[in-house]
Amino acid sequence: MKFADLKVASEIKQNLDKLGFIRPTDIQFKAIPPIMRGEDVLAVAQTGTGKTAAFAIPVIHMINEAKPSRRYQGIRCLVMVPTHELALQINKVFNSIAAHTHVKATSIYGGVDQDPQISMLRKGTDILIATPGRMFDLASQGHLDLSNIDILILDEADHMLDLGFIKDIRDLSRKLPRERQTLFFSATINPDIKKLAYDLVKDAIRIQVSPKNPVNKNINHSVAMIDMDDKRFFLERMVKENPDQKILVFVRTKVRAERVKSAMERVEIKSDTIHSDKDQSDRNRVMEEFGAGRLMMLIATDISARGIDIPDVDFVVNYDLPDKPENYVHRIGRTGRGNKRGEAVSFCSKEEKPLLKEIESYTGAPIEVISIPAAEYDTTISFSAEAKDDWKTLINEHEKTMAKINRKKKKKKL
Repeated sequence: MKFADLKVASEIKQNLDKLGFIRPTDIQFKAIPPIMRGEDVLAVAQTGTGKTAAFAIPVIHMINEAKPSRRYQGIRCLVMVPTHELALQINKVFNSIAAHTHVKATSIYGGVDQDPQISMLRKGTDILIATPGRMFDLASQGHLDLSNIDILILDEADHMLDLGFIKDIRDLSRKLPRERQTLFFSATINPDIKKLAYDLVKDAIRIQVSPKNPVNKNINHSVAMIDMDDKRFFLERMVKENPDQKILVFVRTKVRAERVKSAMERVEIKSDTIHSDKDQSDRNRVMEEFGAGRLMMLIATDISARGIDIPDVDFVVNYDLPDKPENYVHRIGRTGRGNKRGEAVSFCSKEEKPLLKEIESYTGAPIEVISIPAAEYDTTISFSAEAKDDWKTLINEHEKTMAKINRKKKKKKL
């Protein structure tokens, strides 16, 4: 089947063609028909498989085909997402697919002034993409009418639960019309998610794509055993050996992100960071620059791992292994999007080996280990631009070398 064969508005088909959408992915093929029939859907699919279009296409068509009197009664579809970046991304997808139709999408999220968002809401919108905090703020202030919503979509539902939004979601469901369609999309499934899903959906169509292999088949992923203090040298080497490649680096903490950025600055490699301590305008700027290719290396915490579709990421580097094994899948899923191939490499220190075992247990297969001979390992460090030629460093290196020689001599005597 091709998108051209779908029974949707001709404007939507033209927009899909311009966006390069030819054939539906598995999740799109399985989800679009029941959504268009008005059924509730519980969908579990790998990251990077086209989940946003799977619900955006049918929702836009249904709203576009509604009677004019129904069309102008306020917000018809509410899409709940966990992060600001995802709200902006989904809003862009909706408006791209809805171009030249009667349908308009708007996003609201925290971290920025609410007045421009209130102004946009007053102009009217059919589809609202929102993060929970800002949505409840504006609703409590009387700026948001949720009484006419026909469709509720929860995207990246597992991440919303991780961030503690479960009570907000339950509170929201009580404020929406009972007679509505609910679409529940998640990259992973666990007992808590199942319970929430079945509280919200009625007789849902369950769709599960590639549940036995959570890693996208388009991604070649591997691991290199590197001491914690040496990781910066290997990242430097990787960047310099791939100067024209877009590289997304994941670290465990905000402080770590800034330290890695500083380490790259010392060897004259341009990079930037994205994490929750940066204000929203700065995060938007960084994402735009990285997406457009004006910035070739972005250092991120897991805030950016979930659902963000950054075009043409060539490499994902797990500078630190994630604490949660499912985040490994979400991180490396930033490359190999759609039909493109992607590369991911993880730097694993001795301290992180238990985390590696957890990841391999979660993915169901051992991760290929990159063998680094001792001579190559030492060469990577010594050829770093950070290596100092001052006399103190040379003396220290000489003392270390002599200590090794003396130890070998003692062993021979024994």
